[in-house]
Amino acid sequence: MNRIMITGAGGQLGQKLIGAAKALPHDWRIFAYNRSTLDITRSEDIQAALAEARPDICFNAAAYTAVDRAEAEPEKAHAINVDGAGRLAAACHTAGTAFVHFSSDYVYADGCNRPLLETDPTLGTSVYARTKLEGEQEVMLRHPEAYVMRTSWVYAEYGQNFVRTMLRLGRERPELAIVADQIGSPTYAADLAAAAMKLAISGEAPGLYNYANSGVCSWYDLAKAVHEIAGIDCQVRPITTSQYPTPAKRPAYSVLNTQKISSIIGTPRHWRAALVECMAKIRAREEG
Repeated sequence: MNRIMITGAGGQLGQKLIGAAKALPHDWRIFAYNRSTLDITRSEDIQAALAEARPDICFNAAAYTAVDRAEAEPEKAHAINVDGAGRLAAACHTAGTAFVHFSSDYVYADGCNRPLLETDPTLGTSVYARTKLEGEQEVMLRHPEAYVMRTSWVYAEYGQNFVRTMLRLGRERPELAIVADQIGSPTYAADLAAAAMKLAISGEAPGLYNYANSGVCSWYDLAKAVHEIAGIDCQVRPITTSQYPTPAKRPAYSVLNTQKISSIIGTPRHWRAALVECMAKIRAREEG
């Protein structure tokens, strides 16, 4: 029986990776570790987990993702996103374990007005962005056969994410002001997890791969879609980034070109179709 190891299993992507592994056509034994059972900044935790799981593939969904808080906690973000990711990658390489790591659209340099290729220039413009960029570089240095998947605007029916926040705020407030000049592609964590599984077992060349649901929108567009699908009567007003300052700089345009991965696993579905599915699952969870 083949064996899969998942770190960060308590997060929204980690939980979807567990689901994607269970949906594989052949039996895979799954070893899932959350932050309380595996701290990737601790070498002893990594070695213990690898000794227990003896995985064929390790999916690293453990990450520091608090974008604004990272500005005040650079050492913590670096410890997890760079040192921890690199340490885990190195241990997997030594063990002969395939490795899949997840990165972010934040790593790209601003200024491009077309979907971003894996080969486009990178530039960390915030602590979070720098640690994700340095993390993927460390992973590929210490595990040259690793898969690194850059993604954007990830959400699921659980966890802290923009979709669930808009759903809650839309029910609580009569009006919201949402940034309309940041453009990207929302990514349903379930689709990202399924894509990662397919890529890892495909045997295709390792390296950098972009993945996001297809289609383009702004945060304003996404908020409007959430309320429309949920039947929420909330006035959503578009504003500019300058009207909503944040500690960390956000990309103005981070639409990902997914042609490279699409040639292997197929074209990702449209973000709105994925959102409809996620919203149905949110509703089912609420109705219990």
